[in-house]
Amino acid sequence: MKYLTGVYWERGSVADRNEDSVALLQVLTARGRVVMAAVCDGMGGLTQGEAASGYVTRRLQEWFYESLIRAVRKKKPYWVVRRSLDRLVYHMQEQFLAYGKKENLRLGTTMTVLLVWEKTYLLWHLGDSRAYRLSGRKVRGQLFAEAVRMTCDHVYGRNRLTKCVGSFDYERPDFRMGTLQAGQAVLLCSDGFRHCVMEEELADVLSPERITDEEQITRRLREIGNACMKRGERDNLSAVYVKAFQ
Repeated sequence: MKYLTGVYWERGSVADRNEDSVALLQVLTARGRVVMAAVCDGMGGLTQGEAASGYVTRRLQEWFYESLIRAVRKKKPYWVVRRSLDRLVYHMQEQFLAYGKKENLRLGTTMTVLLVWEKTYLLWHLGDSRAYRLSGRKVRGQLFAEAVRMTCDHVYGRNRLTKCVGSFDYERPDFRMGTLQAGQAVLLCSDGFRHCVMEEELADVLSPERITDEEQITRRLREIGNACMKRGERDNLSAVYVKAFQ
């Protein structure tokens, strides 16, 4: 399996800084290509949102090279990989708690992480960032774009998150595992990227059937981001797109 990928990261037209962080890594191993994508949205209502999201993405990248690739090469089962990242989240939570007590502050970030290899995807999620699986389906000879949301929103009311990675009690990430077929794609995005667009619009613009190269991915992600800002989006906007193909 091979992958076309793209990243969009935009401060936006109003915010004075970007508190989102993204990661996209790809390594070729004896078991095929391994891809990790992540979107973390620092909590703007707290302190140092950009530091929280940046710390999590940095630790995820370290974990990818130091733990995940070794597990893949040793043909460890998927449950071992899941347990390994769960431990990382727990350790990060402890680090945030210690730092928050020392500095007398609270900080946190959402976290949505995707791993793909051997047609299998693993997805971890905390917060109100989202993951969509994108594909095309034929109805009476016509192709329709389809977006299936893969994550729930851990939010109470409008702006209060009930789950995140930060200086709070530990929350085990929601986990999902499934198959990503050739011709399908996954979109990870922060809430700023999807608040002002409908899922049908995301499915149409980012339909894998219409994506043929990585420059096209970058251009279409930017088109969605620009549309969001024109419609009044005030938050940071971030997205990572991964399409599988043979």
